[in-house]
Amino acid sequence: MELISSVEKYRSKIFYVTEDEARDPDGFHIKRSIVRHPGSAVMMAIDDDGRILLVRQYRVPARAFLWELPAGKIDPGELPMETAKRELVEETGYSATNWKQLTTFYPSPGYVEERMTLFLATGLTKGEAHNMEDERISIKWFTRQEVAAMIRTGDVMDAKTIIGYYMSQGT
Repeated sequence: MELISSVEKYRSKIFYVTEDEARDPDGFHIKRSIVRHPGSAVMMAIDDDGRILLVRQYRVPARAFLWELPAGKIDPGELPMETAKRELVEETGYSATNWKQLTTFYPSPGYVEERMTLFLATGLTKGEAHNMEDERISIKWFTRQEVAAMIRTGDVMDAKTIIGYYMSQGT
């Protein structure tokens, strides 16, 4: 595929939107609106008892409070690992001594450019959270069985959390 055009239509502090058109060698055209996002890091924090740390916050698009893994946008010049370490402390107050990258994925590649990098964080130390001014986050520890049940019942509907849960099996 060859990109024919890309025109910015909207910009915010978190993402921007382009109208893109591509063509293959046979002349087939695709035109899409694309949400451009710098990517994010997701943290699967597991304590010494094997419990999983989830955060709960109101998500305006979902119109609901959601339980999910801590995550955050990669800032300019940051590597995903740096983002993971920063965001874990900011959102939960915890820091980790052991980090392992589990996978990288596109949460919704049909119209969003964002790539998420999922990390396992262990060797946790409790500290003080530093939420952003537009965040109201609560945290809670859950057993693996509790998270599995929440996924089955739909109490956890967040894709990154579901992926993190299944990618961390056996860790």
